[in-house]
Amino acid sequence: MARNITPREKDYSQWYLDVIKAAEMADYAPVRGCMVIRPTGYAVWESIQSQLDERFKETGHVNAYFPLLIPNSFLEKEAKHVEGFSPECAVVTYAGGEELEEPLVVRPTSETVIGHMYSKWVQSWRDLPILINQWCNVVRWEKRPRLFLRTSEFLWQEGHTAHATREEAMEETLRMLEVYRSFMEEVLALPVIVGEKSEGERFPGAENTYTCEAMMTDKRALQAGTSHFLGQNFSRAFDIRFQNKEEELEYAWTTSWGASTRLIGAIVMTHSDNDGLVLPPNVAPVKVVVIPISPDQSRLQDKILPEAKNILERLKKALGRDQVILDTQFHMRPGDRFFYHLQRGIPLRLELGEAELASSRLRAVRRDTTEVINISLDAVDREVPKLLDDIQGNLLERARTFREQNTYQVNSFQEFKEALNEKGGFIKACFAGTPEDERAIKEATTATIRCFLLDDSTERTCFYTKKQGGRMAVFAKAY
Repeated sequence: MARNITPREKDYSQWYLDVIKAAEMADYAPVRGCMVIRPTGYAVWESIQSQLDERFKETGHVNAYFPLLIPNSFLEKEAKHVEGFSPECAVVTYAGGEELEEPLVVRPTSETVIGHMYSKWVQSWRDLPILINQWCNVVRWEKRPRLFLRTSEFLWQEGHTAHATREEAMEETLRMLEVYRSFMEEVLALPVIVGEKSEGERFPGAENTYTCEAMMTDKRALQAGTSHFLGQNFSRAFDIRFQNKEEELEYAWTTSWGASTRLIGAIVMTHSDNDGLVLPPNVAPVKVVVIPISPDQSRLQDKILPEAKNILERLKKALGRDQVILDTQFHMRPGDRFFYHLQRGIPLRLELGEAELASSRLRAVRRDTTEVINISLDAVDREVPKLLDDIQGNLLERARTFREQNTYQVNSFQEFKEALNEKGGFIKACFAGTPEDERAIKEATTATIRCFLLDDSTERTCFYTKKQGGRMAVFAKAY
């Protein structure tokens, strides 16, 4: 066990922070609630960004950029939106040596300013749809910060689209939900439950909010990404109107959807262990490290290092130039070199020493299971990609099994409380209550409705109110 990491069984919150610190992913900034994302953490974000961006563009979206500062009057145009975000807003009232005529809000999200711009760009049905995404930072003043999970400033992407019909906008909303789901499972090895948010958990100003919910290894839920059907609420607030094919004026239908650096926190809490960070190969900036080892400096330089460089070049061709590195930290002991890369979550370690060179084999060590596999030097560029695929699949299956083992279905509030207090995890229960009932459940248990399941339309008796016609919901304590 790593001495610099608190066992997660002892203190989960401290374990999480220790893993991030040991991997040199992030640190706290001088301003309370803000963080500095260090190169290791930012490389993971770049991997997430590049792969998500590719998927966005495959679905027809393009990138743009909108201002950081938003007139305060914009937020006030949509009543539920301003009510939802006002407590979190940072406001600029003084700039350029004088007090501003109108306060400026540092963007908590961009629906308002983008709505203003779309009202200028949309005149006819021919101007629709607009499919725009932006990669940026946002500020939501956080009273209880935690690295990656909740910080006052964080990085994210936010997609904003406008459509001619309700049907097109709803199709877009669910399409992007599926983009998130497939990315999270295929790249992050993060199994998620997709569903619709309750009224009490809905995005301020949206008609419907859809979510991807993941279970962390402390059995709490984490909202990993959301997609919002905004209806015509923001179009009416910002006058996004167009002339339809019948030459009649009508309001556009809009959507928004986003995922953030919170995904890095999800990776840490889903896959890591008491030794440090564990990264799924598909998101790891570096997938493989080659480590040449010998106490004989002459043999190291003349025989082992040249063969290690040869392996490096072969793997770069098989995996990509930036996916493999060569460790030449010869001033460190072999065990320290191993541990250095282990704590940074590199999925596969390849060791080449005197014994390996003599037997024409590499010693491969998996980060996910610590299993040791001997690979023929001749087969390294064939076997390593297979090993990485197996690691990726194992991490996804391990996380999915954990979630299934900690998901329970109940039929009464008493069963609900017992399951939540004694077992934790996800609690499935049919719910037909009001927002007031939601609040009462939260006050009594601290659990919230994470989502209503999309793939379960069977109507049953509500576990809380005993009314008929409820929907199957997933409850959990959440971050």
